[in-house]
Amino acid sequence: MSTLMPDIANHTTAQTEGTLDWVGMSNIEMPIMVASQGENERMVSAFVDAFVNLKEPQAKGIHMSRLYLLLDELSTSNTLDFQSLVTLLDAFISSHNDLSDNAKVQFRFDYHLRRKSLISGKQGWKAYPVTLTGRLNKGKLDIELAVDVRYSSTCPCSAALARQLIQKAFKEKFNDQQADLDAIHEWLGTTEGIVATPHSQRSVAELKVKLNTNTNEFPITALVDIIEDCLKTPVQAAVKREDEQEFARLNGQNLMFCEDAARRLQHAMNNTPEYDDFWLRINHLESLHAHDAVSITTKGVEGGYQP
Repeated sequence: MSTLMPDIANHTTAQTEGTLDWVGMSNIEMPIMVASQGENERMVSAFVDAFVNLKEPQAKGIHMSRLYLLLDELSTSNTLDFQSLVTLLDAFISSHNDLSDNAKVQFRFDYHLRRKSLISGKQGWKAYPVTLTGRLNKGKLDIELAVDVRYSSTCPCSAALARQLIQKAFKEKFNDQQADLDAIHEWLGTTEGIVATPHSQRSVAELKVKLNTNTNEFPITALVDIIEDCLKTPVQAAVKREDEQEFARLNGQNLMFCEDAARRLQHAMNNTPEYDDFWLRINHLESLHAHDAVSITTKGVEGGYQP
């Protein structure tokens, strides 16, 4: 004889009445197959947040297991792309009948890309943190792709100060003698010759874009390429000595404050018309100061991203 199990969410009312903006689960860990433009579909280990609103003030709660099972079905039987993300959001709402009319889901994962070194042609894996966020609010759809890219930034101020010290050392060394090219060449290869170097720091560019219905596979690699091509000094994977030397040269020829990096990337994104809106934050994780230097900007769309 079967025993009917109680369903508290369905058959009891709230102790205190009220609507709730979001109810659901966060940090659900599961494998997800992701479709990215120009790449083979691949499995990632994702952390997922799943929410719906609770618009019925007397309802005890939502059915969290329904959200989880819909995510599990995506994980085991489907691929995450634009259309499946929209379908998932719609199912979040339809599975809750009259309880919800607003849904949100977020996937956070590292997306690995093979990247070539600067000179030697060696290849290695680089991990790019990606966040995919979907919202469906009373029929209004909002899909956002965010990616973080790490790079190196060399301070223009410290470069100028280092050059001044090198000039001073040169003048002190060769002030009383006729300049000899071989002697100068040898001296420049010593620590006394390059008496100071500018400081560089690990930096992070965070970029968010709004995707539209013209998208199906997510443009993860395209966004990474825009950022790395724009800023010139992305951190490297596999390197030989010639790659490290080229990296040093690129840093020396691409001196930038956080404002410079933000304006470069802003210009590049303004000239990439397929994205309706963007938000970007440049973080220079200072090696001189104990704090970070930050610049934030947006495309400036009316009703769009705010700084």
